[in-house]
Amino acid sequence: MKFWATALKRDVLVLWLASRDPRSPMAAKVIAAVTIGYALSPIDLIPDFIPVLGLLYDVLLIPAGVWLVLRLLPKACLWNCAKRPCEPRGR
Repeated sequence: MKFWATALKRDVLVLWLASRDPRSPMAAKVIAAVTIGYALSPIDLIPDFIPVLGLLYDVLLIPAGVWLVLRLLPKACLWNCAKRPCEPRGR
């Protein structure tokens, strides 16, 4: 489970970097924005208080969005974003 969480964290960072890359297709950028927006939004499509379905929906939707964006990105763009270190702003 720890490996999966670490991989998901790395993929979200790659997703953020790739959404800012000019070589990324528009479809990947839109899906990345929707996925990141849903992950950070306090509003759920299915509320969490609904037993099983509310939490299961979140656990499946966010990784599915990340997976879809990673599949839509060109290999060169994905490789460059994965290898690029996260640079602080203002430098």
